[in-house]
Amino acid sequence: MNNNNFPGKKSVALLLDPDKANGDLLQNILKTANESKTDYIFAGGSLTFNTIDNLISEIRKLCSIPVVLFPGNLLQLTLKADLILLLSLISGRNSELLIGNHVIAAPLLKDAREKLISVGYILISGGKKTSVEYISQTEAIPYDKPEIAVATALAGEMLGLKMIYLEAGSGAANPIPVNVIKAVRHNISVPLAIGGGIKNKEQIEDIFNAGADLIILGNGCEKNPELLLQACKIRDNFRNKIL
Repeated sequence: MNNNNFPGKKSVALLLDPDKANGDLLQNILKTANESKTDYIFAGGSLTFNTIDNLISEIRKLCSIPVVLFPGNLLQLTLKADLILLLSLISGRNSELLIGNHVIAAPLLKDAREKLISVGYILISGGKKTSVEYISQTEAIPYDKPEIAVATALAGEMLGLKMIYLEAGSGAANPIPVNVIKAVRHNISVPLAIGGGIKNKEQIEDIFNAGADLIILGNGCEKNPELLLQACKIRDNFRNKIL
């Protein structure tokens, strides 16, 4: 799998937390992912402290969808994923999450550069303090300050990051506001991913319309697997419009 083609076109990813995704829950959600032709399975999470290798192995047994490592901390590093997101939390000022952890990880990752995608990870306030903010010890950019989100995304692209990811945080009360997505999309040329707080098909359609290339679904699908099917149908509609 070539990281230069990621995500390439309107895409949907399912984020699985190794602490929660197991047994029947994992089998059922991956069955839905297969049926809907979900583009990617993201493995990882901000509160996860377990090894991720077991989850990746289970995913591979149950489906052939590409697995993307979404590491929440250094304990989650593995070379077993098809792609690895090298996340830099550029909305915060925690030096460990800007560069410190990357220095520690570099010797392990140096021979897997073809799998790496450098990502500017930007937290946007979703209505309440999330676990990501607590664990990262950073503050999210206020949802009503799109100019700060734009300047941050621009800086990330200028530094050479290959994708910008706007996230409201796991379990956020609200998704990223459409005006913030539009403003960032208008100002950057790299792929734009959106995640956190997405609960219904109307929000998914609005987010794709606003310019997102990749939508990442997590908690919403655990509570409502139908959401993943709806997201992929909307994705297909957007792809067909382009053809």
